[in-house]
Amino acid sequence: MTSRTTSEFLEFVWVWNEHQSLTTPAHHRRIATWLAQRRKAGDRRLLLMAFRGSGKSTMVGLFCAWWLSIEPDARILVLAADQSLAGRMVRQVRRIIERHPLCSHLLPDGDDSWAADRFTVARNAVLRDPSMLAQGIGGNITGARAELIISDDVEVAGNCDTSHKREELRARLAETEFVLVPGGMQLIIGTPHVAESLYRPDQEPLLRGYRRLRLPLLDKHGASAWPERFSPEAVDALRGRVGPLAFARQMQLEPVHDEASRLDPALIIRYRAEPEYMEANRRGYLFLLGRRMVSGAAFWDPAFGRPGSGDGSVLACAYADQEGRFYIQRVAWLTVDDAVGDDGATQQCRKVAELLRALHLPAVFIETNGIGGFLPQMLRKTAAEMGVPVAVRPHTSTRNKQERILAALDPLLAARRLHAHEDVMGGPFAREMAAWRPEDRHARDDALDAVTGLILNEPVRLPMVPPAPRGMSWRGA
Repeated sequence: MTSRTTSEFLEFVWVWNEHQSLTTPAHHRRIATWLAQRRKAGDRRLLLMAFRGSGKSTMVGLFCAWWLSIEPDARILVLAADQSLAGRMVRQVRRIIERHPLCSHLLPDGDDSWAADRFTVARNAVLRDPSMLAQGIGGNITGARAELIISDDVEVAGNCDTSHKREELRARLAETEFVLVPGGMQLIIGTPHVAESLYRPDQEPLLRGYRRLRLPLLDKHGASAWPERFSPEAVDALRGRVGPLAFARQMQLEPVHDEASRLDPALIIRYRAEPEYMEANRRGYLFLLGRRMVSGAAFWDPAFGRPGSGDGSVLACAYADQEGRFYIQRVAWLTVDDAVGDDGATQQCRKVAELLRALHLPAVFIETNGIGGFLPQMLRKTAAEMGVPVAVRPHTSTRNKQERILAALDPLLAARRLHAHEDVMGGPFAREMAAWRPEDRHARDDALDAVTGLILNEPVRLPMVPPAPRGMSWRGA
């Protein structure tokens, strides 16, 4: 091997960054040193945990290119949560090999084996497997062989939220042992998404014996691992956006339990004001508490609407201002009266349209998982008959309810950006929030569920809807 191909990995990284006019931050130097030392020491089971946005996949991509530069006959298998994510790393490594000054000897004569999800470098051995191959964790890897297997973020929010999914993920990872050649290396990289994360070596039999490097964003003194990108102000803003639970897991690498999170109604800022609509210069404006609102909508989680008949039919209404503050103006329980001539669905649609008109709301989302499948079209017809211009949007929930509630409310509460009208706080919403526990699957959460749906579907300003009779919209163009 020539000196250029036997260079140390840290030098390999430095040359690449210089070639790309990039710096090499301290935590990247630490990752590079650790990977090179572990390889030299003969360690064959490695776990790299680093905060989201740390560039860990970038460093591992460089590690793969370096590995091939000194062992061109090696085979590398990249696994990720899906094929596209795995392919992204393979494409990155391919680009590094094409452009890195220390990898020119790897470029093949032709491009017949230089594809998006696999490639083969110039090598001496005649092997069936490519030099690098991408595969989703659920894909078929039977028959493949590799000296290095990279499991890059195989745990994501969608495949670890139930015990069944986690067991399936473990089984898929265990299959890699039959792909790895004797003496080969397993390198797992990622961040925990749930309390029962696969990345807990203390409780995960699959990872016992793994050497690990753990790089949280903040050390025990609160200092940032990457101050150039994550300043104290940026850290505070991020924590406010994602909430303390997600921040602890994704940035501090602490697989804390959902039970550690409690929704405290005391963190909601109360107010008594009603929205004020006005017009000026042929434009409509909506103000609340003296602040101009730029967005607003409602979320309807429908039910039969008969008291004592099970889930409540709940309509949550809210606004948002340009600073990202959220204002829950109404949480209404819709009921029906059997003595009225109209059917229950029509009665509820009329009440929804009346509230939308009273609160100047331009759109409503309707949960269609249960009985609401036919309601969007019915509400459009009812609103049109009543002269209420509104965009009706069907919505289907696919995420776990407990996860949805935490994802919606936890960040707003932590950042003190959630406001609610006194009437809302005096109703069941605040009581449901105070009593809510992630582990209790049978607690009443009708209001929480409706407000959660509204928050998750109304983070930014809504598109324009058909104009009001006077041709004005308070949300602007």
